[in-house]
Amino acid sequence: MTLRSVISGVGSALPRKQVSNAELAERVDTTDAWIVERTGIRNRHIAGDDESTASLATAAALRAIEHAGVAAADIDLIVLATATPDQTFPSSATKVQAALGIDDCIAFDVHAVCTGFLYALSVADSMLRSGNAKKALVIGAETFSRILDWEDRATCVLFGDGAGALVLSAEETESGILATKLHADGRHNDLLFVDGGPSTTGTVGKLRMKGREVFRHAVVNLSAVLNEVLTAAGLTTAEVDWVVPHQANARILDATARKLGLSPDKVVVTVDQHANTSAASVPLALDTAVKDGRIKRGDVVVLEAMGGGFTWGAAALRY
Repeated sequence: MTLRSVISGVGSALPRKQVSNAELAERVDTTDAWIVERTGIRNRHIAGDDESTASLATAAALRAIEHAGVAAADIDLIVLATATPDQTFPSSATKVQAALGIDDCIAFDVHAVCTGFLYALSVADSMLRSGNAKKALVIGAETFSRILDWEDRATCVLFGDGAGALVLSAEETESGILATKLHADGRHNDLLFVDGGPSTTGTVGKLRMKGREVFRHAVVNLSAVLNEVLTAAGLTTAEVDWVVPHQANARILDATARKLGLSPDKVVVTVDQHANTSAASVPLALDTAVKDGRIKRGDVVVLEAMGGGFTWGAAALRY
């Protein structure tokens, strides 16, 4: 047996307010048909004034803890992936720690935008296998609605808010996380970025994106990293039961599946319900597929994402 990080519980949380394409069409020059045809998105959740990245992360964490059948006090590591923290500092992870009533544990944020959850998962996996912790909360949480330009119809229709979490336990087993692969290439900063920051403009800024260029890079990078992580895990495409991708755009999901020769039936898709929730999208989709019974114990699952930076990565696991 090998010491591995096993997913013992999953959970998610969404803001109360839902916004349909038709409602967005009342605010910006767009239509439901235009959004669905180009993105597959039909609905998204938008955080209210009393909801934040940390509050959504805490709600998702509580559900993951309950699903795992453990106590909050058992958690000795929290890694929270977000590009929209509550404050510049301290980390949103420490706010979640306090909200959960955990007096002392390792807690920090990871920032890799839409790939953030894969980065957080890989970091937590390494720390569990090295003995630095025994049970970890890995969370992806975002309130991207706070950084959208609501007059830019090309971007404001694409994103939503939400959080997803999982509990990882260090166990002697042949299941759990089998391999992770991460990448970054900062030369593509200008294709997907926020035009603000504390050390440059002193403002939060708004999201900017060149969609066609991002699409092209996404299909190539995601296909490559999926093959890479399967090779590292000693698996073939035929052995994969489910792919849980970053929910950016239905066309990217379809194109990536075709490039890999994967059946669309094996790809978990929630972008129609949640839109692009950045670091929250992979754990949100994972929770959805576990709770509705699609993903079962023993299934081989591949998680993948790509985000601004560019960053991209994948993880192969036996659930």
